[in-house]
Amino acid sequence: MTAERFLHSIDGISTFAGKAAAWLILGLMGLVCAEVFKRYMLNMPTAWIFDASNMLYGTLFMLCGAYTLAQNGHVRGDFLYSSMRPRTQASLDLVLYIVFFLPGIAALVYAGWDYAGDSWRIREHSNVTADGPPVYHFKAMIPLAGALLLLQGIAEITRAAICLKTGVWPSRLKDVSEIDVVEEQLAHSEHVDDDVRRNAIAQAQEIEESARQRGMGGETQK
Repeated sequence: MTAERFLHSIDGISTFAGKAAAWLILGLMGLVCAEVFKRYMLNMPTAWIFDASNMLYGTLFMLCGAYTLAQNGHVRGDFLYSSMRPRTQASLDLVLYIVFFLPGIAALVYAGWDYAGDSWRIREHSNVTADGPPVYHFKAMIPLAGALLLLQGIAEITRAAICLKTGVWPSRLKDVSEIDVVEEQLAHSEHVDDDVRRNAIAQAQEIEESARQRGMGGETQK
């Protein structure tokens, strides 16, 4: 297995987990809409929806962490980082991942496993609201999310090591981005002529490329 295939395989796992978790948005939206309707139209608020909404949002947030890391989408303070050469960026990343990321995420997996295990043993229920729903399923997401982040972190460390050796960031597995939506909207617009459409798409691509360069991460591949 080549290094690129190894990296893209891990990216694929993180992307699959992120896209699967994204479906929770529909459930979360349904719960919130139902609660707003019941609370303000029927004057019949439901206590357990508050807990369920928190659990859905928390699961979505945790399981999408590895996906965001795979897409190089986490917020970074790049006012200095973006001006560095790739090898300097890779050196900094390598140190930070090894010193801070790996111990922190490993601790999350270790502590989360015990935390979730205790919750499953006692069939824990929420104490935020009266007669709260079970939460042990939700707490099982903590070590799972940590394991996904740890796996993606290994890929990021590998990327940094390769960049340190070659001076070029390895490619990432591409997913749909905002620029794809802009291109599709412009392509089907009846109010924009061809020249304006091409210029707008080119400018949008330039902005996205500039942002990617500031955040590093290498070329993206489908």
